[in-house]
Amino acid sequence: MNFLTDSSIDLLLSKQRKFFASNQTKSISFRRTALEKLLTACFKYEKEILTALHADLRKSPEEAFLTEFNFVVSEIKLHLKNLNKWSASKRISTPLILRPSRSRIYYEPLGVNLVIAPWNYPFLLLFSPLVGVLSSGCCAILKPSADSKHTAEIMDHIIREIFQEGHISIVHGEKKENQILFKKRFDHIFFTGGSELGKIVMRSAAEFLTPVTLELGGKSPCIVDESADLKIAAKRIAWSKTINSGQTCVAPDYVLVVDRLKEQLMFHINEEWNKMYGGDALASEMYPKIIHKGHYDRLVGLIDPVKVKYGGNKNDETLQISPTILEGVTLDDPVMKEEIFGPILPVIGVDSMKEAIDFIHKFEKPLALYYYGNSNEAKSVLKKTSSGGACINDAMMHIANPNLPFGGVGHSGYGAYHGYDSFLCFTHKKAVVSTPTWIDLPFKYVPFKGFKWLKKFLT
Repeated sequence: MNFLTDSSIDLLLSKQRKFFASNQTKSISFRRTALEKLLTACFKYEKEILTALHADLRKSPEEAFLTEFNFVVSEIKLHLKNLNKWSASKRISTPLILRPSRSRIYYEPLGVNLVIAPWNYPFLLLFSPLVGVLSSGCCAILKPSADSKHTAEIMDHIIREIFQEGHISIVHGEKKENQILFKKRFDHIFFTGGSELGKIVMRSAAEFLTPVTLELGGKSPCIVDESADLKIAAKRIAWSKTINSGQTCVAPDYVLVVDRLKEQLMFHINEEWNKMYGGDALASEMYPKIIHKGHYDRLVGLIDPVKVKYGGNKNDETLQISPTILEGVTLDDPVMKEEIFGPILPVIGVDSMKEAIDFIHKFEKPLALYYYGNSNEAKSVLKKTSSGGACINDAMMHIANPNLPFGGVGHSGYGAYHGYDSFLCFTHKKAVVSTPTWIDLPFKYVPFKGFKWLKKFLT
């Protein structure tokens, strides 16, 4: 694999700028061919991709297929289906005062992009934005996480096999290599990761006024109201908290539940975990592991043994932590001071929805918010809170609809992608007015002849 240096990235950027300047990527047929090549490669290397995801995160083939591989394949198919429509210029209405001019929006690719992906969904979060790069007609340098090395290797193989280096290339490395990349000028940076790293990306981009898309995270709350179907809520919370062993940016970070239902909810969540993983998640072939020792140790440090209601078991050799419910947690506990990003679920009792909303406002705006209860109260909660996305009586499913934009707000991110929004993410909407020469109205020229009549018309 190619570990970059300062000189090698300069050479690579030069190749990509030259390739983009050739205007090859702007052709719809070129874009379509690139998407088709990526789709073919995904199917060709499906087994290797799923094997790599198991090696990195111990994801079962079923989970890896559903949460990563199929997302990418579906995204490619959606772009192939809609590329002609999305990329076509669009006529826009023109005010009477500007006629007989005509107005249109043209969609032009931004240019050479940098896409940086995290380790938790290493295939999905590198190749999904890549689809937007290809459909918009851009070039890109891709940077996978060094922590998911097996998936990085197969993605490296795919990229080198099907794309010219000047079009799409892939580089590797860790903090040092990231620092090199951040010192270079790109036309757009797409970054998925934590909020603190997001700040570094934004500061680096500011040096060149480079636009950014930041897909970050935060403490996504889950509210369970009195009107909720408790068993359904428990099942969906249990599922969403342990997919990828909780290492998901939109996983519920903590649960706020009305006091009288708290004990029942915790019991039912644990029962659902037992059903899913056969009573012992650490012995299940379906239960993923924590990515590496450093993250594992951090998560173990967040578990206060005194506050463990269910779970709390761990395996230092396999880097697995059983699904764990904590109760009696306060804002002073370490587990509430940062995004958990693991299979640890604080469950906190509240007296009312007002108390729940006040509690949520103590944190930065989250990437997602989940509410279980009746639709009328759900509308009230949505009006009184702000989040990147939300689900009513479910969790994480908003990211599964490619017709919805996915992104954060405030500290949880900037910009959005998925489906049409992925195309727009790497595209500039250029406003164009075309004016005929057979007529030349005098009122726009000095000395503004007929101004008093024009003013009456405008006001």
